[in-house]
Amino acid sequence: MNEITLEQLYDMPKDGYALYDIRDGVSFSYGTIPGAVSAPDVTERALEGSLQKDVKAVLFCMHGEQSAAACERLCELGYDAYSLTDGYAGWLKKQMIKKDRSAEIEEALRGRRRFRETLFSPFAKAVRDYKLVEPGDVIAVCISGGKDSMLMAKLFQELQRHRKFPFGLVFLVMDPGYNELNRALIENNAETLGVPVRIFDTQIFDAVYNIEKSPCYLCARMRRGYLYAKAKELGCNKIALGHHFDDVIETTLMGMLWGGQIQGMMPKLHSTNFPGMELIRPMYLIREDDIKAWRDYHGLHFIQCACRFTDTCSSCRDDGTQVSKRMETKLLIKKLKETNPNVDKNIFNSMNNVCLDTLISYKHDGETHSFLDTYDG
Repeated sequence: MNEITLEQLYDMPKDGYALYDIRDGVSFSYGTIPGAVSAPDVTERALEGSLQKDVKAVLFCMHGEQSAAACERLCELGYDAYSLTDGYAGWLKKQMIKKDRSAEIEEALRGRRRFRETLFSPFAKAVRDYKLVEPGDVIAVCISGGKDSMLMAKLFQELQRHRKFPFGLVFLVMDPGYNELNRALIENNAETLGVPVRIFDTQIFDAVYNIEKSPCYLCARMRRGYLYAKAKELGCNKIALGHHFDDVIETTLMGMLWGGQIQGMMPKLHSTNFPGMELIRPMYLIREDDIKAWRDYHGLHFIQCACRFTDTCSSCRDDGTQVSKRMETKLLIKKLKETNPNVDKNIFNSMNNVCLDTLISYKHDGETHSFLDTYDG
């Protein structure tokens, strides 16, 4: 099997090779090596003869294992193929140069009209309209390591710079058992962005490793509980999560399509298990595409999936295998937007235009109400 290192790759003329990222399309969208082409179907393309054959084919996956097998198959088919040693993970490690770029990134949020209008303005609007931040609050800004929560941390710093009243921030990272790369990437990005994170360790991944039924659900519940508990210990009265506009509309539609209910994702919630604590979602009005634009403009790379057992959210693949319900819903919305560009806005607005007079029944405070209750009155 042919292997090639990054150093050897960069020594080659750019027109002498084609770089193929054979991870799934979702992983590719979270970040890839510059110049790479998304090709999760590289073997099929080679079999049908649609893969370029007059240059070296350099394949990579996350760690180099899948690309090694694909490379071997391409060589059998007559291609001059190579597998990139250590894969995308190896490339990521070489990008982790400790450098504080916070001033540059903050200036872009303030100075670039696009980022000001698409990121900070909707952030501030959600905070204002939903009354998410109040005088005297101490907010635990919960950072998972992905693009959403890291941007949320920067927006909170910017909001504090503009603050009209005092409030405190604690940038909280819970390590549920990250692999070495994910932990290092979070620490490196926090330093790059100038976010003073507080990391605390748990063993959640070990606790759910042998759970066969709904381990992801249990993991999420445990992580939320640990975050609430740590935030309260640190004197916080609110925890902030990085759910954005797309999360909101996908959750709304998922409830209808897969859960048989009309149920939204609220911009804030009182905790039932931790009295006096609230959960807030200040990214509520920010589009995911705008978050990606901010990430790509600065050339930032974030972890895709916190789980050390999958490394690449295999439950969220969009290549036809193991598609999660959220990814299926995301793709459905994308398809609908081809004929109705406003479909995402309409889904969001529908949650603000609920007409109870047209519903057969609804629930309020756990009690079910029927239209028959007032039909004759």
